[in-house]
Amino acid sequence: MTDSQDSVITARQADTTSGPRRVVQVGETRYTLLGTAHVSAESAADVRALIRSGEFDAVAIELCDSRHHSLTNPDAMGEQDLFQIFRQGKAGMVAASLALGAFQQRVAEQSGIEPGAEMRAALEESRDASLPLLLIDRDVGITLKRIYHNVPWWQRFSLFSGLLGSVLSRQQVSAEEIERLKEGDVLESTFSEFAAESKSLYTPLISERDRYMTLRLAEDAGPGRYRRVLVVIGAGHMKGIAEQLEQPLPAEPAAEREALEATPPPSRIWRALPWIITLLVLTGFAIGFSRNTELGWQLVAEWFLINGVLSGAATLAALAHPVTVVATFFAAPLTSLNPTIGAGFVAAGVELWMRKPKVRDFSTLRHDVTELKGWWRNRVSRTLLVFLTATLGSAAGTWIAGFRIAGALFGSSP
Repeated sequence: MTDSQDSVITARQADTTSGPRRVVQVGETRYTLLGTAHVSAESAADVRALIRSGEFDAVAIELCDSRHHSLTNPDAMGEQDLFQIFRQGKAGMVAASLALGAFQQRVAEQSGIEPGAEMRAALEESRDASLPLLLIDRDVGITLKRIYHNVPWWQRFSLFSGLLGSVLSRQQVSAEEIERLKEGDVLESTFSEFAAESKSLYTPLISERDRYMTLRLAEDAGPGRYRRVLVVIGAGHMKGIAEQLEQPLPAEPAAEREALEATPPPSRIWRALPWIITLLVLTGFAIGFSRNTELGWQLVAEWFLINGVLSGAATLAALAHPVTVVATFFAAPLTSLNPTIGAGFVAAGVELWMRKPKVRDFSTLRHDVTELKGWWRNRVSRTLLVFLTATLGSAAGTWIAGFRIAGALFGSSP
C-alpha cells in the first residue's frame, strides 16, 4: 500500500464507513457486523479503518481454514501430494477449486481489484494490531458436498457442469457477474441463477452458512469472551447472521455446528451398485460361455475393446502421455470389474510417473488455469484432467459394454 493510501485510510473515521453495518448486543458482547463487497476497494478501506479505530478486541472473518491457507500461502497447491489427492478421491474437488480460483483471477485482471481484498485487509490489520483473528465460515469443500447431496440427483450434472463451464469457457467476466460478486462470494455469484429458484441449493449455500457462522461466533467469541467483536462478512450474509444473533444462542453450539459439517454417506444402493454391475457382467460372461465358447469370447472381447477404447480416447483428449493412453486402454476393462480401484487412478498414476510436475508448474498453476488451453499446458492441471476424463470414459464404457452384453444374451444388441 502506498503512503498516500495509508494516510487516507488513517484519516477515515470508523463511523463513516461506506459499507452497511449492524450492531447486535448479546449480553456483554457487542458484535459489529460489517457487510462487505468482495470486489471493492472501499470495503477493504472500511475494514482497515474500523480495525485501526481501536474499538475492537477481536476480529471474525468470513473465511475457513483452507481459504485462509490459500490466501496467506498462494503456493499451497505445490505442497500437496497429488498422488494422495487421487487416492483419496479429491481430484474433482481440487479441479473445482482451481476453476473457481481461475474465475477470481479473471475478475481481478478485469476489475483491477483482487476478490477478497477486504479479507486480506482484515488479516493484515488484525495481525498488526495483535488482535485475535477468528475464522468462522464453513470449509468450501463441505459446502460443495452438501450442495451436491442436497439437490435432486437429476440436477447434479447440470449444476456442476454449469459451474465448471461458467468459469472455464468465458475468458471475459461480464459486468453482471462482477456486480453479483459485490453482494456475495465466488460460490454465491456462480450459483446465483440457480439459488434464486432452488431451496435445495439456497439452504446449504446461504442459510446453512448463516447459521454456521453464527454458531462459530457463539463458540469462539461467545458472550463474555470478548467485549467488542468486528465481524467481516459478505453483505448478503449480514441480515441472516444478525437475526440469528438476536435469538437465544445454543448452550452447546459445537454439536449443531458439527452437524452442519457432516456430509451424508452414500446410500447403500449407490455403495452396492459397482459390485452389482461387476456381478452382472461376470454373470453375463458365464452365461455366454455356457451357451458356446465363441459367444463367451465375443462378449469378453467387446467388454475389453469398448472400455479400453473409450477410456484411452478420453485420456488422449486430455493430451496424456502415449504410455498413459496405452496403460489406460489395458487397465480400464480390468478396473471396471474391480470397484476398489478406478481407471482414473491408474491413468493419473502413470501420467505422474511419465510427466512429473515441475516447480514451475505449481508456481504458474493459478495463472495457467485462467485460460482453457492452460489446463492442458500445465502438468498439474493436465494430470487432473487425465484423472477425470479416464474416469468418465471408463464409466461410459462400463454402461455401453454392459448393455451390449445384455443385448447379445437377451435380445438384439444396440
